[in-house]
Amino acid sequence: MQQLHVFNDIVSYHSDMPNDRLCFSMRRNHLMAAAGLCLALIAYATLARLVGRPVIVGHAETYWAIIIERFSIYGLLGFLLSFMLPGRIAAACSLVIVVAIGLELAQTLISDHAFASIDVLQKTAGGIVGVFLAQTILTFLPRPPT
Repeated sequence: MQQLHVFNDIVSYHSDMPNDRLCFSMRRNHLMAAAGLCLALIAYATLARLVGRPVIVGHAETYWAIIIERFSIYGLLGFLLSFMLPGRIAAACSLVIVVAIGLELAQTLISDHAFASIDVLQKTAGGIVGVFLAQTILTFLPRPPT
């Protein structure tokens, strides 16, 4: 019975909120889910064995295709993190850099992978471009009411 009372308090709390703030919090939840899914896919693609790794072009990918893959997926991660953390450019960039370095270091634990600093640079460059692209878009969007 106590749990039902708590649930009713949460529903009444949310019903007192203005619709704009409720939509903003719902949008934030969707952004968190999208960023989490993006991070999970990046971790899978980074830490998977070479045989099970997902590819776009085929198993005979050229090096430029791999660079574009790394740059774009980390750009998407930076974009989503920047929308989750509006106005916090340093925090979003730091998260992208930590993820890129952390996953690259985690690759050293797998036998058929190796740490490559050029990969970290490509990934962080894509993430930082994504952060700044999102921040540029956010400057032109109307702000939610406070």
